[in-house]
Amino acid sequence: MILVDEFDIEIGQMEKLEAHQKGVLHRAFSVLIFNDKKEMLLQQRAYGKYHSEGLWTNACCSHQAPNESNFEAAKRRLMEEIGMECTLKKGFTFRYKTNLENNLIENEFDHVILGFSNENPILNPTEAIDYKWISILDLLDDMHKKPEKYTVWFKLILLDHYDQLTQSLNL
Repeated sequence: MILVDEFDIEIGQMEKLEAHQKGVLHRAFSVLIFNDKKEMLLQQRAYGKYHSEGLWTNACCSHQAPNESNFEAAKRRLMEEIGMECTLKKGFTFRYKTNLENNLIENEFDHVILGFSNENPILNPTEAIDYKWISILDLLDDMHKKPEKYTVWFKLILLDHYDQLTQSLNL
């Protein structure tokens, strides 16, 4: 995993689990996919993931490999997690730090990438166990009523960065 400073400048590398145990700042990405109905694709994380298992989240998220661009990483993980290819565009970035279960700490400089497709995913069962398309308004309503169903980073994207998201989507 790529370690970065507060300006997203690479400063080193570390194994994923060690980085999450030590809570060091690292580069990550989150892909949000929308269809022509302006619905967002969600995946339910597989049970057995080392954190946030069984929670609903954005279409795909992961970490860039060394010498891999954000878009290359997003395309790779979309195929690995949900068997999809789609048009991608840059969204926005944000930083967050939070404690997770199993004494893990997320400390990420997250690149939000927007994707567009009308295809349904083909889930890799070790990554995701379910999916659904949902309108942003219905998603926000459910997220406010049942926040425990969603991953931390996904709630931050939708709740704390809603204006950036809608500007990126030209909504």
